[in-house]
Amino acid sequence: MTAIVFDIGNVLLRWDARLLLRQLLPDEVAVEAFVAEVDFDAWNLAQDAGRSWDDGVAALAAAHPRHAATAAAFHARWHETVPGPVPGSVEILDELARDGLPLYAITNYSAEKWAETLPRFPFLDRRFRDVVVSAHERVTKPDPRIYAILCDRNVLDPAACVFIDDSPKNVAGARDFGMDAVRFTSAPALAAALRERGLLA
Repeated sequence: MTAIVFDIGNVLLRWDARLLLRQLLPDEVAVEAFVAEVDFDAWNLAQDAGRSWDDGVAALAAAHPRHAATAAAFHARWHETVPGPVPGSVEILDELARDGLPLYAITNYSAEKWAETLPRFPFLDRRFRDVVVSAHERVTKPDPRIYAILCDRNVLDPAACVFIDDSPKNVAGARDFGMDAVRFTSAPALAAALRERGLLA
């Protein structure tokens, strides 16, 4: 049977750092200036790769002292960056589960925030046979090692996997690893892609 491998952020759960940054900073100009000055994407990815959030906040505060309070508040209120499920996606996941298809996930996620997220969204614990969390493995997508961890741990043939992710580079990484892959843009488009593959009624 084809294994279906989901990303979590912006495929099943909405994630938008700017939802919180707009509350912490005075205006959109300040938000974009902060993101650029601290290299926010790289800073956040370091937590996804296994750095603790306390260490991440300390590192940012040391490099950019005037942004120390913003970093600390972002850590404390991080849950506000995940307002809820992506419309329609969990319903697709539930339908695939009812059909008995093997479901897995690979996610770039910090260990602390993953632990914080699970109680809020219990379907993440119920639906998947295995979830590869980048911080637990200390490797992030699109590094081929993270796809290999999933396949090796679960005895999966990459050619028998369909990987779903919103990031073009992560989709490309999965394809390079030998998986079929779908770039997520919306739940209706995902449903259509799965129907084309005979995986959804």
